[in-house]
Amino acid sequence: MNAPFQNEATGPTKTAEAKVPLTVLIAAPRGFCAGVDRAIEIVERALGRFGAPVYVRHEIVHNRFVVESLKAKGAVFVEELDQVPEGVPVVFSAHGVPKSVPAEAERREMTYLDATCPLVSKVHRQAERHLEANRHIIFIGHRGHPEAVGTYGQVPEGSMTVIETVEEVESLDFPAEAPLAFLTQTTLSVDDTAQVVAALRAKYPHIVGPKAEDICYATSNRQAAVKEIAGKCELVLVIGSPNSSNSVRLVEVAERCGAKARLIQRASEIDASWLDGVSTLGLTAGASAPEPLVLEVIERLGELREVAVNEVVTAQEQIVFKLPRQLID
Repeated sequence: MNAPFQNEATGPTKTAEAKVPLTVLIAAPRGFCAGVDRAIEIVERALGRFGAPVYVRHEIVHNRFVVESLKAKGAVFVEELDQVPEGVPVVFSAHGVPKSVPAEAERREMTYLDATCPLVSKVHRQAERHLEANRHIIFIGHRGHPEAVGTYGQVPEGSMTVIETVEEVESLDFPAEAPLAFLTQTTLSVDDTAQVVAALRAKYPHIVGPKAEDICYATSNRQAAVKEIAGKCELVLVIGSPNSSNSVRLVEVAERCGAKARLIQRASEIDASWLDGVSTLGLTAGASAPEPLVLEVIERLGELREVAVNEVVTAQEQIVFKLPRQLID
C-alpha cells in the first residue's frame, strides 16, 4: 500500500529565475504490489540466511533499479538453472516458472525458493484443474512473457492455446461443443481483456472461466487510478521498465484517456521539452517500480518547473502475502 505522499521538494526550487507552475497529479495506488514486495523480501532474506551469493533465475521483477540494488547485496541473476553452480541457493522470479524448472532443481538436489506471486500460482492451479477435467485451455496473454511461459509450462504441450486479441478469437477453430476453458495473464489491460473474454464467450458460450478474470488486484487498481487522473492531464509519466507488462499497459490506458504518455525508467530520461504546454502532469509507477523512483522524478520536475503535488487516491491496498516456509523463523 502506498503511504500518503510526502515530499519536501514539491515547492519551487530556489533559483533566481521564476518558473512556470506545474501541477502534478500522483496516482495512488502505484508502485510495488504485494507480490513484488514478497519476491524482493525473499531474495533479501535468502541472502541473510544463506549468505552471498544467492542466484536468481531471470529478473526477480522487471525493474533495473531493483535488480541492480539486489546485485549490490550479493544476488546473481541468470537465465537458466544450468548457470547456477552446485551448492548455492536459487530463487525463481515473481513471474512464475514452468514445472520443468523446479523438477530440474530437485533432480540436482538444489536449495530453491519460489518467489512466484501467489496470484500467478492461483492461475497455475486453475490450469491443472482444467487439465484434470479434460478441458483445452485458451490462455489470454502476451506470447513470450515470462508469466505466460510459466503458465503454459504447467500443462503438457498441446493442452493450451495462447491468444492476445479479439481477432485471434475469430481464427480459433475448435468444434462448437469442445470442452474449453480460459485463463488470463495477471498484468493485462482490463478493458482489452474484457473484449477478448466477451468474444470468447460469444463464440463458445459453454467455455469455462474463472469467477473473475485473473488480472490481479494491483494491475486493475493501477489502471483505474490512471484513468482517474489522465483526463485531467496533458502528459502522464509512467515509471517502469519496457519489459514490464503492467507498466506498458498503464501507458496505453493514459493514451486512451486522451493524454500523451511516456514510459520512463529513471528521472534522468525526462526531457525539459516534454513539459512545453503542459500545465498538469500525471505520474504513476508500475507494480515493480519502487517509491524512491517516484521521489526522484518529482525532484527532477522541481528543477524544471515550480511544482505543486496532489495525490489522487482511488483505492487502499492492504494485501500481504506469506513468505516461503524455509524463510520463516
